Amino acid sequence: DVAASVGRAHAAFAAWRLVPAPVRGGLVKRLGELVGEHREALADLVTLEAGKIRTEALGEVQEMVDVCDLAVGLSRQLYGRTMPSERPGHRLQEVWHPLGVVGVISAFNFPVAVWAWNTALALVCGDPVVWKPSELTPLCALACHGLLRRAARDVGAPEDVHQLLLGDKAVGEALADDTRVALVSATGSTRMGREVGLRVAARFGRSLLELGGNNAVIVTPSADQDLAVPSMVFAAAGTAGQRCTTQRRLLVHESIADEVVGRLADAFARLPLGDPFEPGTLVGPLIGERAFLAMRDALAAAAAQ
Repeated sequence: DVAASVGRAHAAFAAWRLVPAPVRGGLVKRLGELVGEHREALADLVTLEAGKIRTEALGEVQEMVDVCDLAVGLSRQLYGRTMPSERPGHRLQEVWHPLGVVGVISAFNFPVAVWAWNTALALVCGDPVVWKPSELTPLCALACHGLLRRAARDVGAPEDVHQLLLGDKAVGEALADDTRVALVSATGSTRMGREVGLRVAARFGRSLLELGGNNAVIVTPSADQDLAVPSMVFAAAGTAGQRCTTQRRLLVHESIADEVVGRLADAFARLPLGDPFEPGTLVGPLIGERAFLAMRDALAAAAAQ
């Protein structure tokens, strides 16, 4: 299935790369319109599968619309430079060419936005996309794929410029190994990124890796705690702590450490947990049992320390 999908995308590349960039932007513009029309339904799927609270899910879908707007603007700004030559009667010109098939491997925590960030830009640049979403959020992926295929039909673009592959780790590995995939953009854990980076580098392909971190917030004595504490609570609790940008550490000046920790503890104690579809909920569920067990073990280790 991977080989066949990459083959269809690779064949589509021959024609898509020759379409003028502003015309390619028309496909992305139509995609943004369709996402906007189905914003509520897409957000429902994000909440259902990823467990995000309603406001976060709606915000993620809006990011899809926003990046489509950005990409449409860029479709008329794919500039190259012109430079003076030392040879009489000559001019040097820089021209950027489409890369080829772009493989996108995305994680569950942003099941639609990360795909849109990559796909909107790739399509405008003349690059077909083969998408391997998280196996935990297949309905979100099917919905996005369906909207893009509909957008392609509406504007007369080849549908094969986007391919969807549902599957597990083996699918991602096959995508990373395929020499016809010019660029692999992967979002996920650092462990996953090491594997993808090595596989793509082994065949001299290109990769973009957006991975997890160990993010810290620094709080100085001059900080406005009325601003700092709510921002830290959201940075840690947003998406139930399942973001690559989730706050994991605090670096607090000793003169205010007790006060900051006390205010944080009070805020966390009052966070409404529960059904992510309920308007009052601020923290929905973790993605699955494995995530719950990892959280429990981490808390036990922290208490022991």
